[in-house]
Amino acid sequence: MGLDGFNLALSRGTGVATYGHALSQALRGLGRSIDVVYGVDVPRTAPESLRETLFFARLAERRSASEPPAKTTLRRAMRQLFLSPSVREPLEVAVTGRVVREGAARMPAFDRLFTLGGLFHLGARHFRRYGRFMTVRLPDPPAIMHWTYPLPVRLEGALNLYTVHDLVPLRLPFTTLDDKVYHHRLLSQCLAAGDHIVTVSEASRRDILDFFPIDPDRVTNTYQAVMPSGAEPDEDTLATHLRALFDLRPQGYFLFVGAIEPKKNVGRLIEAYLAAELQTPLVLAGPSAWLAEDELRLLAGAHGARPPGVERIRRIDYLPAGQLRTLMRGARAVLFPSLYEGFGLPALEAMSLGAPVMASNAAALPEVVGQAGLAVDPYDVAAMTQALRRMDGDEALRARLSAAGRERAKSFSMTAYQNRLASLHARLLGAPDLSRREA
Repeated sequence: MGLDGFNLALSRGTGVATYGHALSQALRGLGRSIDVVYGVDVPRTAPESLRETLFFARLAERRSASEPPAKTTLRRAMRQLFLSPSVREPLEVAVTGRVVREGAARMPAFDRLFTLGGLFHLGARHFRRYGRFMTVRLPDPPAIMHWTYPLPVRLEGALNLYTVHDLVPLRLPFTTLDDKVYHHRLLSQCLAAGDHIVTVSEASRRDILDFFPIDPDRVTNTYQAVMPSGAEPDEDTLATHLRALFDLRPQGYFLFVGAIEPKKNVGRLIEAYLAAELQTPLVLAGPSAWLAEDELRLLAGAHGARPPGVERIRRIDYLPAGQLRTLMRGARAVLFPSLYEGFGLPALEAMSLGAPVMASNAAALPEVVGQAGLAVDPYDVAAMTQALRRMDGDEALRARLSAAGRERAKSFSMTAYQNRLASLHARLLGAPDLSRREA
C-alpha cells in the first residue's frame, strides 16, 4: 500500500495528518507493507549514507507541503520555469536507524520512504498548466496508492484512491480562502481519473454525489478511526497535570478544540457562553486561522467596552496531542458547534476519553455523535445558550453523556476501521479490469 506525506510534514498536526497516521496504523495492523511518499527536499546528489540525515533535517523545517523547495538552484529554477510533463521519480531514503528519531517529527508506519522536493507544489503547477495529474514512478509500486487528500498527482502502476474529506469550499464558500474554481477542477479530475474515491462520512458522500456526476459505486465511506490514547491517568494525576500545565481543575471548565475560523462557529459559541452568564470558564484551544479576529470580536469589545464574563474566556494556542487529551479528559464538557464537518474527529476523541460533548446537528456530526451528545442548531445562539446552561448545571446529564460517548466511540475503533478498509481493498483488487492502472 502507498500513502502520501502531504499533511504529515506539517509542523502542527491537522485533521488530515491525524487521518494519515491512523490510516498507516490501520494498514500496518492489516499486515500490509507501506510506502510513504513525501515532498521533502533531499538532493539526488547527496550520498546515500547522508539521505536519512537530510530527510529528517528538512522535515524539521516544517514547511507547508504546498510550498516550493526552500532552496532553488539555477537548474531547478529552469526546470520549474519550463515544467516538463515527464514522469517524476522520487528518491528512496533508506532509514537505517542511525538518526535518533526520538523528539523528531512524528512518522507514520512505513516500510519504504520516498521523497521528491516540492512534489505537491509541482503537481499543482503541472495540473494548472496541462490539465492532468502529474505522474510519479516508484520501483515495484504498491498495488494501491492512498492519497489522503485531493492531490493532483498519480502513481504509475497502482490503483489511485483519493480521499475527499468534505466539500466545505463548495458548500460553505464564504468560510474558506480556497480558490473555488481550482478546487472544483481538482475534485472533478480526482473523480474522473482516480480509480476510487474514499470519504469519511455519509454526509460527505452525499455531497460528492450531489455536486459531481459519478457512479455511486465508485465512492466509499470508510469513516475514520479514533486512535488509542494510552493508559488513562487516575484522578489525582489528572488533577495535578491540569493544575500544573493550565491552572485548571477537573470538571471546572468548558473546552472548545479547533482552529479559530468561521467554519468552527466560535463567534456564536462565545456569544452563547456570555448570554448564559456561567461562572465555569470557557477555554478555547486552537490556533488563529482565517478571519479569527471576526470570530473573537466579543473578546476585544467595541470602543474598549468588553462584555461581562469575558475574563472567564481563556485562549490556548496549538497544543501537542498528549496535552490536548489531558484538557479533554478534564473538561466539564467539550463544545463542538461547527457549521460543517466532513467527520468531526475532535468530538469523537472527546467521547472516547469520557468527556461529555455538545455538538452541532449539522453535516456529519450527527453520524459521529449520535445520541451520545447534546445536539444543538449551530446557527441558533439562544438554543446554544440553553444547552450550555444544561451542561453546566445537570451533573446527571453529564454522567449519562460521558458513559454514552465512550460506548459510541467503540463504533469507530481501529478494528472497525480496518475491517472497512480490508473490504474496500478486496473489492478493488478483485475487480477483473485493472486497465485504469496505466491510464
